[in-house]
Amino acid sequence: MGLQDQIDNDLKQALKGKRQNELSVLRMLKTALKNAEIAAKGNLSNDAVMKVLNTQAKQRKDAISQFEKGGRSDLVKKEKQELVIIESYLPEKMGEDEIRKIVQAKISEVGASNFGQVMGLIMKEVGQNADGQTVRQILQEEIDKANG
Repeated sequence: MGLQDQIDNDLKQALKGKRQNELSVLRMLKTALKNAEIAAKGNLSNDAVMKVLNTQAKQRKDAISQFEKGGRSDLVKKEKQELVIIESYLPEKMGEDEIRKIVQAKISEVGASNFGQVMGLIMKEVGQNADGQTVRQILQEEIDKANG
């Protein structure tokens, strides 16, 4: 069963179970996936579905940080609940230690002089399995160490 089918089934179950929060998030995901299908002019591959889900998760994380800055704990709680539901469809992200090893390998391979080039190579290797912000932060730390 594909990821979209799983979301469809979970949507039906949430509807039957009258779980309003879950239902709302799943409907939003279905809409985002439908919009991506329209943009792609066809069915989405599982990778494309993952990309949409990662985008939705990133939007929630950004909203959480903005609401925390604004002191809106009620909205922070709502966004965190939505994020948990979205992340349940995403694979486990790589840990910092794993990312750090890849970063160190790429820096020793191409050098620490070109941040953008190294970042691109790392993201190609880790794909959707690592958060871009975490990779960026670790890369910056490792470049700072290398340039000492």
